[in-house]
Amino acid sequence: MSDIRELAQKSNAWPFKEAMKLVKRFQKQPPEKGYVLFETGYGPSGLPHIGTFGEVARTSMVMRAFQILSDIPTKMICFSDDMDGLRKVPDNIPNGDAMAEHLYKPLTQVPDPFGTHNSFGEHNNARLCAFLDQFGFDYEFYSATDCYKSGRFDETLKKICRNYEKVINVILPTLGEERRQTYSPFLPLCPKTGHVLQVPVEIVDGDAGIIAFTDSEGERQEVSVTGGSVKCQWKVDWAMRWDALQVDYEMAGKDLSESVKLSSKIRGILGGRPPEGFSYEMFLDENGEKISKSKGNGISIEEWLAYASPESLSLYMFQKPTTAKRLYFDVIPKAVDEYYTFRSKFPDEELKQQLNNPCWHIHGGEVPEGGIPVSFALLLNLVSAAGAEDKQTLWGFVSRYAEGASAKTHPELDRLMGFAIAYYKDRVAPYKSYRAATADETKAMERLIEVLSGLDANASGDEIQTAIFSVGKEFNYENLRDWFKALYEVLLGQSQGPRMGGFFALYGLESSIQMIRDALKKA
Repeated sequence: MSDIRELAQKSNAWPFKEAMKLVKRFQKQPPEKGYVLFETGYGPSGLPHIGTFGEVARTSMVMRAFQILSDIPTKMICFSDDMDGLRKVPDNIPNGDAMAEHLYKPLTQVPDPFGTHNSFGEHNNARLCAFLDQFGFDYEFYSATDCYKSGRFDETLKKICRNYEKVINVILPTLGEERRQTYSPFLPLCPKTGHVLQVPVEIVDGDAGIIAFTDSEGERQEVSVTGGSVKCQWKVDWAMRWDALQVDYEMAGKDLSESVKLSSKIRGILGGRPPEGFSYEMFLDENGEKISKSKGNGISIEEWLAYASPESLSLYMFQKPTTAKRLYFDVIPKAVDEYYTFRSKFPDEELKQQLNNPCWHIHGGEVPEGGIPVSFALLLNLVSAAGAEDKQTLWGFVSRYAEGASAKTHPELDRLMGFAIAYYKDRVAPYKSYRAATADETKAMERLIEVLSGLDANASGDEIQTAIFSVGKEFNYENLRDWFKALYEVLLGQSQGPRMGGFFALYGLESSIQMIRDALKKA
């Protein structure tokens, strides 16, 4: 352990750098509660999206890194702000019209439009936990509704009452004049409508935690801030959680940077130190717009897992967390192949390199052995070229290309074949657009047929690739990318594609030559 700990302290991998913040935080003494608490937050106002998964995955990576660097026990919670009021009806749910009458009620008081749970909040919480469990995350789930009503937050809520002026004065300078008139750190629940009210409040007894407000019918109400009669405004709520739960680490999207600063100030007012944190960039859809739970743009967790392995999704979350990345279907094949590339390198790497390898962080150091003889990109193009709709057909090509390979010897490749077939049917086939070869391209492809026909039937992918290059040069392509693009568009109906030498080797030289002949007949 001493060797790996020493190397981890010097690692450039971002989870280790983050974990070192916590090592320094508790260098003199461990936390009084006996463990380091990592928190991830989730607002269940819409269906859980992939960004939520990303935050949990990344936090887990930091926690695993800390476990290498320190002997202090750890704990991670996933907190759902399910007592928040429903502000708008999400676009991507059934029976949306029926939800309108429940606007402004806590999410755990809004009926479930899917009809599977007692409330919309509970439905989304269950859906989130199901996916997190599928990935094997080590976490505890906390519901805001349960925490407020059970009294877990009571002492901190009273603390906010006692420091009401200091807390509110952190937030007021950031608000417009009109909003300042109605702002309060506390959001009372209206006793008559059940709505979460955004109204001014008066502190009646700060020590006892008694406030007064005017309800939705104009009547004055006095309530205790304890027991679930109120919830806190977002930025105050965040600081309140950090205090009540003694959170030591929480990351957040870059769009929440100002909120982090304000909540940190409030945490200081309440008498504690804000957690260590990390600011990650947001995910964008294919149009460069931020993905949103309510819009349902981008990719859902279910969609990714319908087309690729969980490990590929974890890799996508690991890579470049401080860079805004587009998250749409075209990134999936690349993520799959990059995962297996990193995994195949892992056994031959020294420990220092392994600690920087994404697979170490994806698998917590327990990286599975074995690679795959055929890339996911090649499988996709094989499905296309062979018109394959079943694994058996694909195995016919693969077993010839990689002698002895079978579903029994390569179960992961068999699983990838299922993903490739599904991805091709849904995401590739509908968008294919073949074009006829131009006169010059026809001559070049006819020459390619001649050159390929002169190769050994069992020529390697490298040999075939060299032959394709030579034809491109022979026909004076100044940029050989244009030559390969022509092959992709004419033969595969797409502007990008695999390494053609490897693809022809997998598909079979004779079959590849026939594919070119068939394409030229259409010219």
